[in-house]
Amino acid sequence: MTGDAFFAADPAARTSWRQAILMGANSRTYKFALGRALLVHARTGRTEVPLRELARTYAMELVEHLRTAPQAPEVTSMKETDFLSVATAESEASLAAGEPTERLVESAMRSMPGMVMRKFHNLRNGSPIAHTFYELIPDSRPPMVRLLPDLLRVAAQSEQVDGLLDELTGRWNIVECSFTTGIGRSLVTDGMAVDWATETLTDKRRRRSVTGVREAVLGFQHGRCLICDNPIGPSDKVAIDHVFPYVIMERYGGVSGWAGPDLDAVWNLAPAHQHCNAEKSDAFPGPELERRLVQRNEAIMSSLKPLSRTLRLALGRNPGGADGKQWTRFVHEVRSLCR
Repeated sequence: MTGDAFFAADPAARTSWRQAILMGANSRTYKFALGRALLVHARTGRTEVPLRELARTYAMELVEHLRTAPQAPEVTSMKETDFLSVATAESEASLAAGEPTERLVESAMRSMPGMVMRKFHNLRNGSPIAHTFYELIPDSRPPMVRLLPDLLRVAAQSEQVDGLLDELTGRWNIVECSFTTGIGRSLVTDGMAVDWATETLTDKRRRRSVTGVREAVLGFQHGRCLICDNPIGPSDKVAIDHVFPYVIMERYGGVSGWAGPDLDAVWNLAPAHQHCNAEKSDAFPGPELERRLVQRNEAIMSSLKPLSRTLRLALGRNPGGADGKQWTRFVHEVRSLCR
């Protein structure tokens, strides 16, 4: 599924937001820090924010993540004046004070307009998303950022914005793990596994938790239950559904004799309302649920490693290909094995 097809399935500002967060390029993690800062300030309902205020929130979000993981590939060469170099140098003092140092704020203000704020609205192929969420106010003194109506509408939808923040954090965690030497290499080589005790995705070699299954994939379902196609709200109880029931592997010759793909893998798992999951139980998916699974998986394939790599490994064929019909054929083949 292309970014355009993903947007067409739900042509709303929140979908453009998900495109920016879930499908954009990730050479560093700046856009995640900016995304959180934008939502934090937009929730106040203000239409204009001083760049300094936005930079303070942005910088603090980044140093909070720097304490546990790299925010760029560890082989990246950076000058001392690079914002990430400054953030690394100022992180200890900023965390101790509970606010960014003045040097860090100044560095963020210098770098943001020409870097992350310029690129936020573009997908990795350079094409723009359909909605614009902010703009710098020309020649304003002090420098000001205008928060546009589309961002304010997204932030005002309290039943959705917490989920968008969770999705952003989940994607951030996946990307920064891909930057970590050893862990990133194993994620790219082997993909991610599922730890059912915690319902989290892990790297297969170390079994180190990366992020929750729900947070990792729900955005690619447009925040909807894959079974009933209705939104999953913040108070809804959620289950992780095996779209093709796991019991199939035992029913058709035992797990060791099952000729199909692993049904306990990300490609076959979907966040769903707990009651929908209970009603479905071990039933086979119908055509509509299969179609939604195909669309969700194609959307994940439009993101970058390592989540997309995990699904490419599941396909087991032409892992570098861009054939949009791969998942349709794959799902049909799984269904045929169950007859």
